[in-house]
Formats: sequence, structure tokens, C-alpha cells
Amino acid sequence: MRILGVVPYLIAIEEQRSLVELRLHHPNLPDVLLLLEHPPVYTLGTGASLDFLKFDPQSTNFELHRSERGGEVTYHCPGQLVGYPILNLRYYEQDLHWYLRQLEEVIILTLKNYGLKGLRLPGLTGVWLEGYKVAAIGIKVRRWITMHGFSLNVTPDLSGFQYIVPCGIDDKPVGSLSMFIPEITPEQVRQDIITAFAAVFQVEFML
Repeated sequence: MRILGVVPYLIAIEEQRSLVELRLHHPNLPDVLLLLEHPPVYTLGTGASLDFLKFDPQSTNFELHRSERGGEVTYHCPGQLVGYPILNLRYYEQDLHWYLRQLEEVIILTLKNYGLKGLRLPGLTGVWLEGYKVAAIGIKVRRWITMHGFSLNVTPDLSGFQYIVPCGIDDKPVGSLSMFIPEITPEQVRQDIITAFAAVFQVEFML
């Protein structure tokens, strides 16, 4: 369990790659959950379409990176909690659909703590709250070692999402927990994510 604060996207990617590489050579190393926030940045999945960008990457100063994860374009910024689990799925289930549903369950349990009912939508990945998408998920798995993960909008400036079609879904708005609980803070929610993650994956974290 590592809480890292606000970390530039490329630095977080390198940290994940390093952790994955270590576990490919030493599969008995313990699992790690990186919890952090990013400065404003747009990221594209491996096969993501540029058609979902509403800006010209060549004529703006927006930070944009293509990533190894699945999924389309998304946006990260402070106030959004990002979780990067580095897990060896050989010790859980060697099933990517199972893993995606477990990550959704972490978010759903976290929201339940605040009396909020997070929902899955058939055929889509992520978590919705009263019609708003509040959590996005995109993963990469290498020889059953996971990287990338989930993001949960707690108190972000949502205006950054207006420059993209988030996750390639143009008919469902993006929202945040602060729309429903104005006084909520990322610090509160961070601890709830840790608790929910430990419950869903049956792991213990040394804090």
C-alpha cells in the first residue's frame, strides 16, 4: 500500500512498470496498491481512437499520452483518486472479467459507505451514480501481473472532461462524489478505498 500524493502520469507509469518487472522475476513479492492523484492529463488506451478528442493535440498545450491500458480516452486531475493495483492474479482468479468486476466492487463498497448507491451498467465497465459516471477502469495484465486500474472522481474540476468523449461514451455524463456530498474530501475517500479494496481482495495492508 503506497499513498503517493499528486504524481505526474509518466512517473506513475514508470513506477508501475518497475513493480511489474520485479514480480515477473520474483512472483512471491507482495501485492501493492498505489493510490495517488495526477496533475491534469489526458490518456488514451492502446487502441483508443483520436476521434474521441475534441481538441487538436498538435495545437494545444494539453498533456496527452497513449497508454498500455485498455479503453478509450479519459482525463485525470487533482481531486480524482487513482488506484493502480499491482496484483498477481495467479493467486486470485486468472480471469480478466472477474478482475474488472472486483475493481467495480471496490468502488461500489466505497460509495456505500456514504449512503450512495453505485451501479454497474450492462456491457460497460465502470461505476455510475444516479446516471453519472463517477469511476472509470482501464487495465493491463502481463503474465497475470496487473497494472493501471481505476479512477474515482471525488472533488475534481470536471471541466476537463468537456474536451473529450470520456471512455468513448457520448450519452452518459461524468460526475463526482462532491455533486452529492459537497463536504467530501479525497483524504476521507482514500481510506475508504483502502478498506474496500482489502475486503474485496481479502488482503491486509500495512499502513
